[in-house]
Amino acid sequence: MRFLAFLAVVFCAAMASLSARAETIGIAFIDPLSGPAAAVTQNGLNHFRFMAERLSDAKLKFEVTGYDNKLSPQETIVQAQKAIDAGIRFIAQGNGSAAAAALADFVVKHNERNPDARVLYLNYAAIDPALTNEKCSPWHFRFDAHAGMKMLALAKFIKTQPQIRKVYLINQDYSFGRAVRDAALAMLKTERPDIEIVGDELHPLAKINDFSPYVAKIAASGADSVITGNWGSDLALLLKAAGDAHLKAGWYTYYASGIGSPTAVKQSGLEHRVYAVIEGHANLPMTDRIEDDYRARFGGGFVVPRIRLAMEMLKAAIVRAGSTDADRVAAAMAGAQQKTMYGGIATLRPADHQVLQDLYVASFGPRNASMHFDEENTGWGWKTAGMVKAADTALPTTCVMPQP
Repeated sequence: MRFLAFLAVVFCAAMASLSARAETIGIAFIDPLSGPAAAVTQNGLNHFRFMAERLSDAKLKFEVTGYDNKLSPQETIVQAQKAIDAGIRFIAQGNGSAAAAALADFVVKHNERNPDARVLYLNYAAIDPALTNEKCSPWHFRFDAHAGMKMLALAKFIKTQPQIRKVYLINQDYSFGRAVRDAALAMLKTERPDIEIVGDELHPLAKINDFSPYVAKIAASGADSVITGNWGSDLALLLKAAGDAHLKAGWYTYYASGIGSPTAVKQSGLEHRVYAVIEGHANLPMTDRIEDDYRARFGGGFVVPRIRLAMEMLKAAIVRAGSTDADRVAAAMAGAQQKTMYGGIATLRPADHQVLQDLYVASFGPRNASMHFDEENTGWGWKTAGMVKAADTALPTTCVMPQP
């Protein structure tokens, strides 16, 4: 009897030890980890893994696994299925709205067929407005402002710049690039009807090695300003070509803060002529020392703060739900609010699962006493030129949210 009692005590102690272990929460990061977009997305993966370590504790352990989709919508689905087969229930993706649309459709179909193994899609960068309009779903959450919201912020800033008279549009030829073009045409007409659109160019995604012919057309148009949603190598090479041609137009971008682009801006010599619309930058006042910590670990800057927001909102939703079940976490996340690293409040709008947060327009130039950080060892850094409050970015949605 004493031996049986001893075994019972040992068993209870073992069970208590097991229950005290942190629950591992897998996150599949599905983005191009090879090819011309690899540098951008590897940086995103570093951000997710950094935040996973930062947010893991005695009860919850976050583990991020990278899956290479090669910038292909079809490969995105293959990798998503691999992640699900491995038991992962949270998928993060961002680079490429075509891949995002395919993933969003796949998640809806998977969740309808597998109600006991549903997954959530955490969208940190794919900003085609359709994803939170006609393609919205209960299992998709977007942590970045969509193309229209960002263009609204840029248009409001451009409204305050009377020297801008002639604008050239150049964008990547896929759903996101076309969304940027359409938003620019509509919003400039509203905010600055006097501006002349002197060019409207779409080019293949991640296939152009020399943008000098495009820059020659921009120069010939007489444009004083360029608006582009280009990202990754398509932006870096475009800016390099502009510098080589000594084109001194102003550049109004979505992604000049992305990895590699600051170096291209510095090399172009476009001092405070390149602007980015972003949710924050390293030289804004921050609530903690995350920028210092990330730079000490990875060398480069913490340039995708929305990844921190996504991870913090995910953890908070899991804690509120008391579960990692996708339906319960989704219900806890919809309508949730979270303080950003710059002191503002971000809200996941329940109507369409689109985040609303403050947006900044910043320019890039030589570091001065007001700039604590430069970027990519260029000696140049970001400074705020304008800001739009979260509520003022809240464009209406056409989403009719399906019931889970």
